[in-house]
Amino acid sequence: MIPPILRGIVYAGAGLWLALASALAGDAPRQSTRSAAEIMDILMWNREPVGGPFALTDQAGHERTDSEFHGRLMLVYFGFTYCPDVCPTDLQAIGLALDKLGPDGDQVQPIFITVDPARDTAAHLAEYVPLFHPRLIGLTGSDDAIRNVADAYKVYYAQVPLKDAGDYTVDHTAYIYLMDRDGNYLGFFPPGTSADRMVEIIRPRLAAQAH
Repeated sequence: MIPPILRGIVYAGAGLWLALASALAGDAPRQSTRSAAEIMDILMWNREPVGGPFALTDQAGHERTDSEFHGRLMLVYFGFTYCPDVCPTDLQAIGLALDKLGPDGDQVQPIFITVDPARDTAAHLAEYVPLFHPRLIGLTGSDDAIRNVADAYKVYYAQVPLKDAGDYTVDHTAYIYLMDRDGNYLGFFPPGTSADRMVEIIRPRLAAQAH
């Protein structure tokens, strides 16, 4: 039985689960790999802290930190530019949701963090992220920096070799993280969530945090 103060509020429907986070989760040891079930359990029920500080490089080559985005909600998505379908679909939905929010969309910062820093350089991200929204920020960094922020957000990713010699893809979880104006975890949208459903969840959060 989960005590009421720790119980997540889950919104379900149209492929969406949004688990609101409690502020009472304790520290947990760093884990670099988790099963899909473990990650889902953590994100839904706030078993461990989700999110944290980062210092990465954006598509213009500038260092960006999480503190720069405090004061706005954040939509944080981990993926890679060579992803054939899931990543582009979710990024398009994020961009459309921001447009549907109208002027309120300026209070939400979309962030794309690559899990393939070897190929996703700042220059490559500069060509990729504008395809989805003019305010989308793409972030890359060293292998260690990417691993650290991925671990903080409970993201699984791993290179998977392809038949072509030297080529690979990246297997990864593909959740869209909703963070509050102080960078704290509010919940997540799973792959395939529609823009309309995101707006339905985000708009009340904007209104609530505006006061």
